[in-house]
Amino acid sequence: MNNFELTGKNALVTGGAGGLGRGAVEGLLEAGANVVILDISAKLTDTIETLSLKDYIGFVKGIRCDLGKSGCRKDGFGEAMKLFGGKLDILINCAGIQRRSPAAEFSMEDWNTVIEVNLTAVFELCQLAGKAMLDRGSGKIINFASMLSFFGGFTVPAYAASKGGVAQITKSFSNEWAGRGVNVNAIAPGYMATEMNSALISDELRNTKILGRIPAGRWGSADDIKGIIVFLSSRASDYINGAIIPVDGGYLGN
Repeated sequence: MNNFELTGKNALVTGGAGGLGRGAVEGLLEAGANVVILDISAKLTDTIETLSLKDYIGFVKGIRCDLGKSGCRKDGFGEAMKLFGGKLDILINCAGIQRRSPAAEFSMEDWNTVIEVNLTAVFELCQLAGKAMLDRGSGKIINFASMLSFFGGFTVPAYAASKGGVAQITKSFSNEWAGRGVNVNAIAPGYMATEMNSALISDELRNTKILGRIPAGRWGSADDIKGIIVFLSSRASDYINGAIIPVDGGYLGN
């Protein structure tokens, strides 16, 4: 099991204050890593206080950061690197936002906002982390793709475009960095019972259709993310590169 050991590793997680991001943070802490969360959420302080009370080997700290602004992303990344003593082992790009509207009526303001947070921020943080990791010849980058990396969804054109883009830039970075010691992969969560999906969960017709296609027979949870996060962050995944791995209860196979 030593291949899954993360003690002493430093992990930066965006969007880790709640939802799937918090599940990722908890998984990393349980495996021994130090974690810094970049998030704008009002939940950030409570999350840090709650997790700090637990008996983890590593530390957990939070930096309030608007990931929709390049300057904030760069400042947040720089502050995290100081907390890590200049050494970054793992980057988890989990933060994402959603806007819903019929495609014919989808505003350019909403389009630009979603693309900036869900895609441009991922690209820039991969660049920042990659430069530090390439200098050392090692590192793990895990991006959050989506089921909508594979299909288009309904009333979420910007989200679908952004997550399709996340899958492709994951492969692009991997093509260049796999031979230099940096693993870049993505996970594609299926239908998860998070705040972002509250509209789907409350829509009885859509909810019934979705559950009817999930062989596991349930929506996923933040706990379902922990295992794949630890695996892709550890030595156990050293020969996994450019993969987009579904965590979906079998949805894509049905």
